[in-house]
Amino acid sequence: MLLTRRNVLEAGLAAAVGSFSVVNDATAASEPARYQDMFPELDRYVEQYMRDMNSPGMTLVLADREGVQRVATYGFSDLERQRKLRADELFQIGSITKSFIAIVLLQLREEGKLDLDKPILDYLPWLRIQSAFAPITTHHLLTHTSGLSAAWEVFLSDPSQRHMAAYAPGEQFYYNNLAYAVLGHLAWTLDGRELPELFRERIFKPLGMSHSEPVIDFDVRERMASNYAPFLSDRPYARRARLCEAPAIVLTTAAGCIAAPAQDMGAYVRMIASRGRGPAGNLMSPESFELFAKPHIKAKDFGPTASYGYGIVVEELEGNTMLRHTGGMVSFMSSMAIDIDAGVGAFASINAQQEYRPTPVVKYAVQLMRSRIEGRPAPAAPEPDVATIVANAADYVGVFAGPGGRLEFVREGAQLFLLHEGRRLALERLTEDDQFYVAEARFARFALVFGRKPSNDGEESEGAKGPVVEVSWGDAWYVASTYEGPREFNVPDQWRSFVGHYRNENPWVGSVRVVILKGTLMLSVSYGLIPLEADGELFRLRDDPANTDWVRFGEIVNGKCMRLKYSGEDLWRVANL
Repeated sequence: MLLTRRNVLEAGLAAAVGSFSVVNDATAASEPARYQDMFPELDRYVEQYMRDMNSPGMTLVLADREGVQRVATYGFSDLERQRKLRADELFQIGSITKSFIAIVLLQLREEGKLDLDKPILDYLPWLRIQSAFAPITTHHLLTHTSGLSAAWEVFLSDPSQRHMAAYAPGEQFYYNNLAYAVLGHLAWTLDGRELPELFRERIFKPLGMSHSEPVIDFDVRERMASNYAPFLSDRPYARRARLCEAPAIVLTTAAGCIAAPAQDMGAYVRMIASRGRGPAGNLMSPESFELFAKPHIKAKDFGPTASYGYGIVVEELEGNTMLRHTGGMVSFMSSMAIDIDAGVGAFASINAQQEYRPTPVVKYAVQLMRSRIEGRPAPAAPEPDVATIVANAADYVGVFAGPGGRLEFVREGAQLFLLHEGRRLALERLTEDDQFYVAEARFARFALVFGRKPSNDGEESEGAKGPVVEVSWGDAWYVASTYEGPREFNVPDQWRSFVGHYRNENPWVGSVRVVILKGTLMLSVSYGLIPLEADGELFRLRDDPANTDWVRFGEIVNGKCMRLKYSGEDLWRVANL
């Protein structure tokens, strides 16, 4: 589990939601009433959202081309002391930092210091890359199309190890923090100033972001909103599970190192809404902004219609172009969205990590602002997101039998329950389809993963799903009477030594569990199961054809693997009895 300074009572959220309030509310003087009438609607939705998502506190800023129009804070910074959130507290913006480094690199391109299509090794010859494909360029790194595995560190501790490319660059999108860590070193090399000074001089000062911090370290800890993480970090997270205060971290890579208050992020949103123009002139040229906002490649990880630009997601919203990004840290979750045609945007951040982002809040805020500009009726607020409401609950009802006994699922309306030892245990939706969590000690370590009967061609047609015929929990497998597939599977004997719990106390890494299910080696992570496919000495993660990550198993002692390497990071076996 994550190291903690103190535990937080489960009642903390109830107190936070009960004391919901806007504790700071600033409106631009130029047009004080422009959006005023939409604030109550937005506040009501934020209250509902925070209640649904178990959020301690939230900071929110609205901006347009004229300036920051509103800063609002909700809930609590410190749950234990019931201290309300302040507008000047820092929030870690996570991967929204990627858009900052992309802008810096576009500035360097304007200065003639960077060719986006030149091999990255021409600029950084020390970078250890192993690839049988064409050279990787800055463009590939900016668009998450490098094909490199998403390692946690640029500088691998093993001098013989290389960052391996899984496929040719430019072919597939796969989100990659390593790519942006490398881009931070590229900017430093070309500019001559290290990341903190580079961000301050090139972005913070021109935009007036005077209270933001370019890197996260212990010196800014006191200015940071108190922040929270799951009390138990080795298993799927239940929406209303216990939280605890998270440890301080140090992060200095361009993949996600900025901390900022809402007012400063409003200045950043305003610049993007103005297509790259800041208070004192263009932060980037019109040509650079077009490159920044161009949909270079489809990015379905962010939604079925989303594409990726340079450090930013690009998609259409009601006929307009929306630029957006999210950021997930050890104990913060952020989201930013800007309608560049209407010239309005929003940023929100929550001081806890619970595997979601406040994207519905910023999207709704943008829709409300746009409706005011266009003189249209306000759109309806998004529907509540209650984890135990399962729209297709009827799909999972039935009895499933296996060597370990039987599992029976029933429903009441849109709620799904597991019958176990005379009790009805509610299932909670996880982020992946057909995967659920039961917040009860007996089932806490793994997700419940349902399987469906494939169509005749072996693939699901768009929007269509076959009937549920099986369910698994870890390595336990249960089938319905309608299951028609194989029931016996052979696996190499060596695989049995790989099964177990592996841990690294780096909070970015945490725990994985390895199980064998239906003859396949599986990696159990917080959101479900990922199949592993043998590739020489490696195993490739195969939840997504574009996934570049890999696993290599280490030393075997007394029939048990003692170490697992995950895309370059070591995890060690935990002796679970």
